[in-house]
Amino acid sequence: MQKFYKVFLIVFIVIIAINTYAIDWNSDITSEDNLKFLISIACGLLGVGLLFILNTWSKIGAKK
Repeated sequence: MQKFYKVFLIVFIVIIAINTYAIDWNSDITSEDNLKFLISIACGLLGVGLLFILNTWSKIGAKK
């Protein structure tokens, strides 16, 4: 994995971790207060998935 991808992987993992910590687990998980954190976690997971897809594509396109 290139250094460029590793930096974004760390950024996405930190975003997911901070938002998971910020969720109020005692209230309803789909409450209005938790919804902004859930959306941010979903975007972080989408970013991690896209990151691995782009990394795979870069390996496929590289000439040996």
